[in-house]
Amino acid sequence: EVQVDELQRLLAGMEKEHRSLLLKMKEGEAELARLRSVEGDKLAEQDRSAQLEKEVAMLREKIHHLDDMLKSQQRKVRQMIEQLQNSKTVIQAKDAVIQELKERVAYLEAENLEMHDRIEHLIEKQVSRGGHSSRARSKSEYVSRYVGSRGALPPACLCSRFICR
Repeated sequence: EVQVDELQRLLAGMEKEHRSLLLKMKEGEAELARLRSVEGDKLAEQDRSAQLEKEVAMLREKIHHLDDMLKSQQRKVRQMIEQLQNSKTVIQAKDAVIQELKERVAYLEAENLEMHDRIEHLIEKQVSRGGHSSRARSKSEYVSRYVGSRGALPPACLCSRFICR
């Protein structure tokens, strides 16, 4: 009986130890699961971090490419503005030359008319010898008369001996 009691006491101790070991094993498994979860979260975070780094690198490359395109477009716009300014300068210079030529043409037309009037006057003098004479106009009268009417052609030459130009 002493041996049985001793064996029962040992058996009870073993059962108690078994329960405590089961409890420790469950706690260890729970801790292991928690660590695996944390480690899994860390791996997921590392994967997400690596993915975000790739996206950031790709976006930086796109931004760099867009910056290059923007600079290129700005250079083209600057060149176009410069060309327009140069063209505007050339056009203004040509407009000034055209205006000067128009004034010169008006002056020459007036001079031509004055010559016609003088010739007519001389012809009338020769024809009438002592008849009534018409007054010759001055250049300034002809210039003011034809500058106002842009592009007006001088009247046809009345004298067949002279060629109007």
